[in-house]
Amino acid sequence: MVDEFDRVYAEYFSEVYKFVISLCQNPELAEEITQETFFKALKNIDKFKGNCKLSTWLCKIAKNTYYSYVKKHNGEIDYFPEIVISEENIEKQFVDKETAYVIHKVLHKLHEPYKEVFWLRIFGELSFIQIGALFDKTESWARVTYYRAKIMIKEELQ
Repeated sequence: MVDEFDRVYAEYFSEVYKFVISLCQNPELAEEITQETFFKALKNIDKFKGNCKLSTWLCKIAKNTYYSYVKKHNGEIDYFPEIVISEENIEKQFVDKETAYVIHKVLHKLHEPYKEVFWLRIFGELSFIQIGALFDKTESWARVTYYRAKIMIKEELQ
């Protein structure tokens, strides 16, 4: 069992970590949540029924673990990554930082599931199939939800 878990950990750690970092935008927190996810998965492996991919099941655990963390800390989580400004081309980086902030601000105002689907697609780099599976929905649902989120963001930016 330990060898099998080591194999699963090695195979899926990177995917789960990328998913978590897409949620929290904080490498240290993502590492902690990912570790906790695998600990919970090991404790509850008997509950995995095999009706979805193992990676999907692990990401669901990670998502719930992250949301529990946010609730425990009264939602005081920094969603905006620190952007380092170098001396070269500072004007362009400032504009990019401002633009990114405005987009994050608009995104933050979106209602669920639009906000999360957009985050997962853009920052988590998940496929529509993976996003649909996380929500227990279809790939088409994920595509439509993402498209609607894009429209809402564009309208808000105009």
